[in-house]
Amino acid sequence: MTEAAPKSPIVFGTDGWRARIAEDFTFENVRRCADGVARYVTGRGEQAKGVVLAYDRRFASEHFAMAAAEVILAHDIPVAFASRAVPTQMCSYEVVERGAAAGVVITASHNPWTDNGFKVKAPTGSAGGPDMLAVIERSIAEGAPVERRPFADAEAAGLVTRYDPYEGYEVYVRRTVDLDALKAADIDVLVEPMWGAGAGWLSRLLGGGRIRVHEIHQERNPFFGGVNPEPIRPNIDEALTRIVREGHELGLLLDGDADRAGAADEQGNFIHQLEVTGLLMYYLAEHRGLREPVVVSVNNTSMAARLGKHYGIEVHESPVGYKFIGPMMIATGAMMGAEESGGYGFGMHLPERDGIYADLLLLDLVLKEMARGVHPVSKIVAQFHELAGPSFYTRIDVHVDRATYAETKRRLLEGLVATPPTSLAGQPVTRTQALDTKDGFKFFVADGSWMLIRTSGTEPLVRVYTEATSADARDALVGAGEALVRG
Repeated sequence: MTEAAPKSPIVFGTDGWRARIAEDFTFENVRRCADGVARYVTGRGEQAKGVVLAYDRRFASEHFAMAAAEVILAHDIPVAFASRAVPTQMCSYEVVERGAAAGVVITASHNPWTDNGFKVKAPTGSAGGPDMLAVIERSIAEGAPVERRPFADAEAAGLVTRYDPYEGYEVYVRRTVDLDALKAADIDVLVEPMWGAGAGWLSRLLGGGRIRVHEIHQERNPFFGGVNPEPIRPNIDEALTRIVREGHELGLLLDGDADRAGAADEQGNFIHQLEVTGLLMYYLAEHRGLREPVVVSVNNTSMAARLGKHYGIEVHESPVGYKFIGPMMIATGAMMGAEESGGYGFGMHLPERDGIYADLLLLDLVLKEMARGVHPVSKIVAQFHELAGPSFYTRIDVHVDRATYAETKRRLLEGLVATPPTSLAGQPVTRTQALDTKDGFKFFVADGSWMLIRTSGTEPLVRVYTEATSADARDALVGAGEALVRG
């Protein structure tokens, strides 16, 4: 069965290809992506290794995944197909455990409910790197006819294996996390999976012991309660309110596909993503005694460098996106990789984001600090900042009219080279760093704060990030960044 390929371009961004359902995210385009993956695998002569497919709880994700499977099966490549919606990192886990040639996940992660997406995993379990994705993109662009093999026919022929990753994943986690000690803890935890694929996982992993886990929003809801399933404010405000009202001691958060983590203290204060980066690095160094390198994205925290200096840990900076962080983790033997948007991966686990695993480590950190007499969680965070320094962070998306976006990008990317700002928010600029991906700039000011401007390659928007030494400096810097974008 052959179909003519549509002509719309497909470009993989920092974490796969995402698009509006029924507009660009169609069955035809999903099949084109799957054909690109299949041709990548056959080009390497690795058909026998097979491809792992997984999907999240978004609208029709299981049907899009089956459409992708039918294309891969048409290339005589065996498929391991998830028996239910699972967290994205379970695909990475299955790829590693099975020695598969690649993995595919149908998910748009924390994007709005109107979107879906197509992620690719490398044989290492990491996000497909730039080289791998470039081959796949070229194959898609060639527009060769896309063949399909009916799923039921291939399954009857023994080319399809259905898998449920939970039991194997629990065994895998137990290699590096004492789940029984976590279960035995006298602590009350609220878990917010945001109606996503991670629902039920932490409750099940921690169930049967003394610990009290109250998990909300476990049902499938492709509308995600009307919020983007990204575990940041204001999307998580209900969870923050319930922590205080119901007397929970810690909040653990997940995004829509559970590869990103978040946390909140007993007062309902959100512990932002850069703080979580620092806390996890602190945990690995202070409580595990690890000293392997750490990889952080260019828009992540300066606390990593300060902690690195304190503990004698080498810190590497990567471009934005786990397609850069994962391969750099492998190349440097890193113990941890972290991106600004809440994705954390670990060398002792997987070189890919795993929000469930990160939340388990955050819980272990809290318990170990409590054993030292440091509690509640708000005090743990405050004491951590005494070592790591301040971190007042925010990020905004400045939306630009699509018709003028190309000119806005040109003005920023060329103009900020020709005439970079000498001061921002009343402070002199001490250093300007052009991003390796050539899509933006990072500006450092006198007190150690920074502001980063990054243009999107897939949407008409410019992201402005800042990490500052005070709330006032943060607000002033992000305002200065928005002013630069708007010209």
